[in-house]
Amino acid sequence: MTVAAKKQKFSYVPAAKKPAGPVMGGLGLEEMGDLSALLAGPEAVVQGGGPLALEMALIDEDPHQPRTKDNPGFSDHSLEELAASIQLRGVKTPISVRENPDVDGRYIINHGARRFRGSQRAGLVTIPGFIDNDYNEADQVVENLQRNELTAREIADFIGRELAKGIKKGDIAKAISKSPAFISQHVTLLDLPEPLAQVFNTGRVRDVTVVNELMTAYKKTPQDVTAWLGDANQEITRGSVKLLREFLDVKSQAQPSPVPAAKTAAPAVLPPAMAPPAKSGKAAAAVDSLRNAVVHVLHNQRAARLMLERRPASKGLAWLKYNDDGQEIEASLKSVTLVALLEGQA
Repeated sequence: MTVAAKKQKFSYVPAAKKPAGPVMGGLGLEEMGDLSALLAGPEAVVQGGGPLALEMALIDEDPHQPRTKDNPGFSDHSLEELAASIQLRGVKTPISVRENPDVDGRYIINHGARRFRGSQRAGLVTIPGFIDNDYNEADQVVENLQRNELTAREIADFIGRELAKGIKKGDIAKAISKSPAFISQHVTLLDLPEPLAQVFNTGRVRDVTVVNELMTAYKKTPQDVTAWLGDANQEITRGSVKLLREFLDVKSQAQPSPVPAAKTAAPAVLPPAMAPPAKSGKAAAAVDSLRNAVVHVLHNQRAARLMLERRPASKGLAWLKYNDDGQEIEASLKSVTLVALLEGQA
C-alpha cells in the first residue's frame, strides 16, 4: 500500500461519510462515539475528527525510546494492572504514532508504549491513536518527564545520545525544558567510577543530587568514599552525604603536629572543662555539625568510633575509642579511614 493510499485510508471524514458500524441488535452502539468507532474496524474514525482505530498488528515500538525495559512502568505487575484497567474501561488516552519510514504501511510509537503493551495483554485488536509525523526523541523525553516516569539513568542515556550527535548541553536543556544544571547533573551519571556506579545501579541511591555530591567527595578522597560506600548498612541520604563531606573537609585540613617535649607531662585525657576552645573557620563549623553523628572508622586495622563529643587537644588530632577493648587514644585524622557515618545520633 502506498503512503498516499495509506493516508487516504486513515484521513478524517465528515460524520455523514464515515463507514457505518456493524448492526449490534438495536443496542444503540452507533450513538456511543469512540466505542462504536473502535467496533467498526481499523478504518473507522470518531465522529468530529477524533482518534483513529489503529490496528495493533501494524504498530511497532520505538527501539530508541528513552524508557528502557527496567523502567518500573514496564514491570509485569504494572502492565498487568494496566491491562486489567483497559479490559474494564478501554484505552481512554489515544497513543501517538508516526509513519515508519522504512516499512510502508507500518507505524512507530511516539508515546503510549505502556498503553500499547497493556492493550496487547488485554487482547485488543485496535487501539485509539493519532498520527503525528512531526515528532522527535526530545518530544518523547518531555512527554515522560512531565509525568516523572523516566529514571535518572534513562534521562542520562538520552542526554548522552544527544551529545554524541554533537548537540550542545544548552540546546538539550531547551529541547526538554530543563535547566543546564539539570543536564550537567545527569551527564555525571554517564561516567561514574566503579564504587559510585555500583551503589547507583543497584538502587542504593537514586537521587541525582546525592550522586553528584558523592562524586565531588570521591574526586578529593576516593579511598575514604569507597570505604564508606562499602558498608552495605550505610544509609546514603542527602544528610549523611553532607556529613561525609564535612568529615572529609575536617580531615583534609588536619596537619600532623610535632609532639613537644613538655607533651609527655600533660595528662592523657583532658577534662572537658580544660579542653581548648574550638578552632574557628570551616573546619570548626564542620566539627560542630558532626557532633550529633556516630562516625565509625578504621585505625591501625582496628574498628573504632570517632569521639566527636570530646574536642581534640591538638590540631589535626581526634579522640578514638576502639570497639574491641574500649581503649581511647588520640590519633591523627590523616591516619583514619571512614567506614560509616550515622546521622542524628548521640
